[in-house]
Amino acid sequence: MQSNAASIHASVAEDFAAVNRTILAQLASRIPLVETIGQYIIESGGKRLRPLLVLLAARALDYPGDKHVTLATLIEFMHTSTLLHDDVVDESSRRRGKATANDTWGNAPSVLVGDFLYSRSFQMMVEVGSMRIMQVLSGATCVIAEGEVQQLTNIGNADIEESNYFDTIQGKTAMLFEAASHSGAILANANAEQEQALKLYGRYLGLAFQLIDDLLDYQGDADTMGKNVGDDLAEGKPTLPLIHAMREGTPEQSALIRQAITDGGLEQLADVLAIVRETGALDYTQRRAEEMAEKARAQLENLPPSPYRDSMETLTRVAVERDV
Repeated sequence: MQSNAASIHASVAEDFAAVNRTILAQLASRIPLVETIGQYIIESGGKRLRPLLVLLAARALDYPGDKHVTLATLIEFMHTSTLLHDDVVDESSRRRGKATANDTWGNAPSVLVGDFLYSRSFQMMVEVGSMRIMQVLSGATCVIAEGEVQQLTNIGNADIEESNYFDTIQGKTAMLFEAASHSGAILANANAEQEQALKLYGRYLGLAFQLIDDLLDYQGDADTMGKNVGDDLAEGKPTLPLIHAMREGTPEQSALIRQAITDGGLEQLADVLAIVRETGALDYTQRRAEEMAEKARAQLENLPPSPYRDSMETLTRVAVERDV
C-alpha cells in the first residue's frame, strides 16, 4: 500500500518538489500569524492528492511548461482554506492526529487565514493566465460552498436518501478532485475527449475517497485516522453506512439509528456500530467505493500509455484499499 503511494509520487517527484517550494513561497505575508497558521495546516501531513492530480493530468498529456506547478499549488491552497473553515464549522479539535488550527489559535484567526489562502489562490489563478481554467475553478468554488451548506443542512436529518448523500459528497469533496484533473487537462491543451475523461476521472476518484472516509469513521481508529471513530455520528451526519443500515435493518434497528442521527453524540455508538456491521453497511459502502474507482479507471483508456497514466491507475486502487 505504502509502496503504491510512493510510486505515484515518484513519477512526478521533481514537479512535486517544485510545488512544495511554491507553497512555502506563496505563504509569505507581512502578517506573521498568517504564515504561522498557513504553514501549520499545510505541513500537517496531508496527502496532497489534489495537486498531485494536476501534475499527473498535465504530464499524462505531455504538457511541456511549468504553469502546472502554479496550478497545483493554488489547488492545494483552495483545499487548505476549506479545511480551516470546515474545522471551525464542525468545531473539530483534531485533524490528521494533530490539534486543529482553530483549537490552537481560535476560530477567528483560522477563518481569516482560510480567507487569505483562498484569496491567494485567485491571485495565482490569474498568473496561470487561462480564462477556461478560471471558469472551471471559480465554478468549482461555488459548487464546493453549496456542498458544505448542503452537508450542514443534512445534519440531524435521518430522512436523507442515498441520492442526496451522493449529491452532497459530489459537491463538498469530489468537485475539487474533478477541478484539479480537469484544469490540468485544459492546461495541457487536451482534446475534447481527453478533457472530459480527466474531468470524470477526478469526479469518480473523489467520490471513492469520500466513501472510504465515511466507511472508516465506523471501523477505523483514532491513532491511524487522526480523528475518533464515530465523529460523523457525534455530529449527526447521515453518511452512507448509516443510510444503508437504516434501509436494511429491522424497524427497531432503523429507529435506533434515526434517533442517534437526530440527537447527535455518541451515547448509542456501540449499538450503531453493531447494526452497521450486521446490516452489511460497511461492505456495501466499500462496494460503492470500488464501483466509483472502477469508473475512474475506465476513463484512463482515453489517455496515451505513460508512467503518469500508470500512476493515475494506481491511485484508483489506493483510494479503496487504504485504511487511513
